[in-house]
Amino acid sequence: MAKSKKEKLYEGKAKIIYSAEDESEVIIKFKDDATAFDGAKKGKIKGKGSVNNKMSCFLFEYLEKYNVPTHFIEQLSDTEMKAKKVEIILVEVVMRNIAAGSLCKRYGFKEGDKIETPILEFFLKDDDLHDPLMNEYHAYALNLATKDELRQISKLAMKINVVLSSFFERRNILLVDFKLEFGRYDGKLILADEISPDTCRFWDAETRKKLDKDRFRQDLGKVEESYKEILERVLS
Repeated sequence: MAKSKKEKLYEGKAKIIYSAEDESEVIIKFKDDATAFDGAKKGKIKGKGSVNNKMSCFLFEYLEKYNVPTHFIEQLSDTEMKAKKVEIILVEVVMRNIAAGSLCKRYGFKEGDKIETPILEFFLKDDDLHDPLMNEYHAYALNLATKDELRQISKLAMKINVVLSSFFERRNILLVDFKLEFGRYDGKLILADEISPDTCRFWDAETRKKLDKDRFRQDLGKVEESYKEILERVLS
């Protein structure tokens, strides 16, 4: 698989993007590096790259069955996938089903509060500005996306939430919240990035045990074990 790699196009906190033989495709390599709090906390989680890649590949394929278009093409190895080369829209979408994280800090929710109507939030994808909360009018003013694109993004995000919430419920897991990124490819809007314990909050439905990156953020211990557990439950 390594032979198909060409030049490094981009390296972020959790992934490296390489060009592929086909110019319309890229190879995404998932890393074990872990960061939190805008990079203030750094470390490594052994096996994280493999978990995130395998879970993302599986869930992208699963969503495709529900007519959610994604950038996924194929899994190349434990830590690599081949994907369509998209132009990422710099609007991060967060879907929230249960109160946790920044939602509690901003609005006074109590962690664990059930949100009767899921909350959809937009954030500006900009590390230097610390990914501020935004609405559609900020996106229009910054020329990040059109009204039609944001309507499509919102509709897809809501659909993904329904599909994935049901999927995880059958595995006795609560999908607390999750982040999505979308991109443009061949004139169409498609889901990109990843779906993993790095970008989602997962709790065991009975014990409320956290099975995601919060274990790293909050020094809860058993981080590697929790990443492995959520993957096993996803693939079961």
